[in-house]
Amino acid sequence: MDLGLKGMKALVTGGTKGIGRQCAEIFAAEGADVAVCARNGDEVAATVTALEAAGVKAFGRSVDVADKAALEGFVADAGAALGGLDIVVANVSALAVADDEAAWKAGFDVDMMHTVRLVTAAMPFLEASKAASITAISSVSGRETDFTGPAYGAYKAALVHYMHGLAVKLAPKMIRANAVSPGNTYFPGGIWNQIETGNPELFAQALALNPTGRMAKPEEVARGVVFLASPASSFTTGTNLVVDGALTKGVQL
Repeated sequence: MDLGLKGMKALVTGGTKGIGRQCAEIFAAEGADVAVCARNGDEVAATVTALEAAGVKAFGRSVDVADKAALEGFVADAGAALGGLDIVVANVSALAVADDEAAWKAGFDVDMMHTVRLVTAAMPFLEASKAASITAISSVSGRETDFTGPAYGAYKAALVHYMHGLAVKLAPKMIRANAVSPGNTYFPGGIWNQIETGNPELFAQALALNPTGRMAKPEEVARGVVFLASPASSFTTGTNLVVDGALTKGVQL
């Protein structure tokens, strides 16, 4: 299937590893120019080089997405460097799973407000696009209570609500907004790899919950993200795509 991404301009926050990196690479493989940000400058530079090797234009910067001015500057400069923005993917999470006030603050600043500010900063570019879309990476923890802390699940649920509200509001402008809710996703250096070595009991508990007997691979989630964001999914807006291998038990009606 041709996703219609050739020549389009995509921006992915947290685009140097895991789901974000796979999204960036798939966008590039489909012919889209890509902008990425992350906190580690060396990893950003390496990612930009890899994306350019796919034959597309790439732009990157070291950014703390909780820093409003830095995030807004990155979006503006990415749009200028790529010649516009058609697609934005809000992927960064504080992964604040503790049950304390610090987790609530980190989740608000990073998960929630980085998404809101990304959308606001990108809106002039999206309004000029013929196939604009916004995608927020939520989590199955926003659908069901689990072993993560209350702040993490609450903000992930709020992201789904925010995307649906945007979908309704922006539909007359033909700007789509969707969420993707991954289940536990494993990759080297990722949070579940760290838990596997640091807390094997929790890792085994989490693994046993999934009837597939394994966790998701980043590319399995990223394919869903890229499809939803692409013109091939042009009439899909306001949805929450769950990619969890039947981990969650709730029926999504």
